[in-house]
Amino acid sequence: MSRMDLADLWGQGQAAFVAALGGLFEHSPWVVARAYGAGPFADGEALIAAAAAVLAAASGAEQLALIRAHPELAGRAAIAGDLTQASTSEQKSAGLDRLTPAEYARFHALNDAYRARFGFPFILCVRMHDKASILAALETRLAGDEDAEIAAALTEITRIARLRLSDLLAPGLSGARA
Repeated sequence: MSRMDLADLWGQGQAAFVAALGGLFEHSPWVVARAYGAGPFADGEALIAAAAAVLAAASGAEQLALIRAHPELAGRAAIAGDLTQASTSEQKSAGLDRLTPAEYARFHALNDAYRARFGFPFILCVRMHDKASILAALETRLAGDEDAEIAAALTEITRIARLRLSDLLAPGLSGARA
C-alpha cells in the first residue's frame, strides 16, 4: 500500500480527502468531512485534533451513532468475518483472533452485559492492549456510568483514528511543508 502525503491529499479537494481518510472513523466519514473545514493541516496530529473537536461538537445522537458503528471486540462480526479490514487487523494485533472457547465465551458474556447496560458496544483501542488487559478494562468499565462510558468511547475512537492515520501517512510526509 502506498503511503499518503497529507498536503497532497488536501490539494485534491474535500471529496478525495474524505474518500481517502473517511475510514479513520468506523463507518463514519462525516467526522473527516467536517474536520476538513479546519484545514489545511500542518500534520496528522492537527487533523486528529480537528476531528476530536468535531466529535466534541457533535450531537449526542451523532456521537452514539459513531460509537454504535464499531464492532464488539471478539464479537460475532469478527467470527463471521464481517469486520472492516482495519478492525480485523486491530483485533488480530491484540490476539482476539486466537481466543480459546472459554475466552470467547467470556468476551461474549461481557460484551452482552455491556451492550445491555449502555446500549452500545465497548470501545477500546486494542492496538494498545492485549487480550488480558482488554478483558480487565471491559470488566472495570462495565461498572461505569453512561456519560463516562460515552466520553471514554470517544477518547478511544480518537486513539484508534490516530493510529489508523499514522498507518496511512508517509513518514516525513505528514503534511508539513518547508
